[in-house]
Amino acid sequence: MKVYTTDKIRNVVVLGHGGAGKTTLVEAMAYLGGMTSRMGKVEDGNTVSDFTKEEQKRGISIRTSLIPIEWNDYKINVLDTPGFFDFVGEVEEALSVADGAIIVISGKAGIEAGTEKAWELCERFHLPRMFFVTDMDIDSVSYRSVVESLTNLYGKKIAPFNMPVRENEKLVGYVNVIQKKAFRWKDKQAVEMDIPDYCEENLEEYHDTLMESVAETSEEFMDRYFSGDEFSEAEIRSAARIAIQDDSIVPVTMGSGLLSTGVYTLLDDVIKYMPSAESRKVSGINMKTNEIFEANFDVLKPKSAYVFKTIVDPFLGRYSLIKVRSGVFKTDDLVYDSRTETEFKIGKLYTMQGNKTSEIGELHAGDLGALAKLGDVATGDTLSTKATPIQYAKTDISKPYTYLRYKAKNKGDIDKIQQAMAKIASEDPTFKNVNDAANSQTLIYGMGDLHLNIIQSMLKNEYNVEVEVEKPKVAFRETIKKNSDVEYKYKKQSGGHGQYGHVKMKFSPSGNLEEAYEFGEEVVGGSVPKNFFPAVEKGIQESVLRGPLAAYPVVGVRAILYDGSYHPVDSSEMAFKTASRQAFKKGFIEASPVLLEPIVLLKVTVPDSYTGDVMGDLNKRRGRVLGMNPISGGKQVIEAEVPQMELFDYCTTLRSMTGGRGDYGYEFVRYEQTPADIQNREVEARAAEVAEGYSEG
Repeated sequence: MKVYTTDKIRNVVVLGHGGAGKTTLVEAMAYLGGMTSRMGKVEDGNTVSDFTKEEQKRGISIRTSLIPIEWNDYKINVLDTPGFFDFVGEVEEALSVADGAIIVISGKAGIEAGTEKAWELCERFHLPRMFFVTDMDIDSVSYRSVVESLTNLYGKKIAPFNMPVRENEKLVGYVNVIQKKAFRWKDKQAVEMDIPDYCEENLEEYHDTLMESVAETSEEFMDRYFSGDEFSEAEIRSAARIAIQDDSIVPVTMGSGLLSTGVYTLLDDVIKYMPSAESRKVSGINMKTNEIFEANFDVLKPKSAYVFKTIVDPFLGRYSLIKVRSGVFKTDDLVYDSRTETEFKIGKLYTMQGNKTSEIGELHAGDLGALAKLGDVATGDTLSTKATPIQYAKTDISKPYTYLRYKAKNKGDIDKIQQAMAKIASEDPTFKNVNDAANSQTLIYGMGDLHLNIIQSMLKNEYNVEVEVEKPKVAFRETIKKNSDVEYKYKKQSGGHGQYGHVKMKFSPSGNLEEAYEFGEEVVGGSVPKNFFPAVEKGIQESVLRGPLAAYPVVGVRAILYDGSYHPVDSSEMAFKTASRQAFKKGFIEASPVLLEPIVLLKVTVPDSYTGDVMGDLNKRRGRVLGMNPISGGKQVIEAEVPQMELFDYCTTLRSMTGGRGDYGYEFVRYEQTPADIQNREVEARAAEVAEGYSEG
């Protein structure tokens, strides 16, 4: 592939609901652009985009794929993204480097939750966008119905740029709304034809809508519009380009990805209307001067690039995908990573073509490419020069809240599993592997059940290791509600020196649930020598790790040593530590022990129409709704305090309840006393662990 300058590059992300036809559309684009000699099919597992085993097996996109397409002396970097919500991190990575978006709608399915999510993501990343309505080869599909639905949702900015022409129940061509001309597809060409009578009414309506939008781009155009002047085609296209890029017009086009119809026009429209990188602004920080570095995709400025994605494939290898934000990157350039503060040679430059790579001599500002085997370079890093070290802000990626407990199926694979998970996590920022030492469990976090299911499958099929998963343990804590006063004498004689430790202790709530315990001594008269105080505290320190009630960590206990006795020969640190442990157990049980559960502040964002269902469900989960805050887009943010144990399956339930339109996040706020029925059930279930924990001494 040849080198392209900034003005000849278009970076577009393809978005939409899962199954809407994104990958099929990209396949048609690659075919028409000459990248492939024949079109692959999702169901056959041979598309350019979906190249991993998991994608081919499941028939869905899991990763974002970069497909560079050469078209009329331009380079269109197409980012094909997954449509399933579990892979939103992949979508966010792609959006961080896109300059425009194509939102794909299945004409058969109409507007779906993923369509709305795609629009919201474009708003968040400030991206110009256009809709492509696919499946128009199906005769029963109504293009007008889709346009009406879009207009109802997003208002007058929706502007159809073409409409279908059908003959004998087959899609044969289209009407160009700007030109007010009809064209028939013939051997990959578009031949002019008469506008069918049934198109006339809709054409006039769509043309008028477009002219209104064009008129609003300047006062001169507005005056001409009201005086009845006609705009030339060149004026319409020029005004439309400006309006699309400032998001006051969102074009709607159509066709069939499966038949490659309408895709030729779509590629032309991407070049005509989507912005090149040089028209977009981006800035970072010069780490040497601490001044703002206005990169703005200027090739004359010092080189800098943002690493937007990492690929770690057992077969493909490791690649860092970059977007050049200033200057020109060339083979064997010396670059500097401001995060790791290291300088290194980058070696060869590549363009990605799905799972294939192609060497390229240089990448200009605005272009997307790949660097191989940069071991310490991670997603979100900035590559620049040591003379002008730049740091760009990292992309804000969605946080995972769905989690499972796991353990190795084969204990000998523990190290391999950790290595495999580290590789997956470096590639997928929404996957987390967490060692929850406080609760003696290892956890995997993801964006949903499908995400975690695929992680398990990847471990098995790509890394040859297996894990078993189960419901996680809740991070309960134990504390006391009352005071107690106990003594314990540890005395053991076994020939020679014996063991003797005698303590009298008071236990009470400390009121501080942030700390496990507070220890103090009020010993008078030397009944317990000072040199044994640390041993007594050590016994408390060990005891709070596994409480006497249900073997959960203890919080909020004050322990005071006030009396006891010792033996000048038999007393030892071990004896006093053991006496302290047993005194703690006795004193804890006598001070009305309770189980505490973690409470989180949950924020659920849903369309207005779902608020009743969501709040009803939260009540069933023992939640306390604190309030609702309206936000743009006809949505509400519901805030509630909910026991964390009640949120185990919340991701699946919320998606089901809202048709995928609900989002949520939470953070820990405090511990609260667990209801008696839950406490009794948990204590009973953990009885064996409690007995095991206090079997010694």
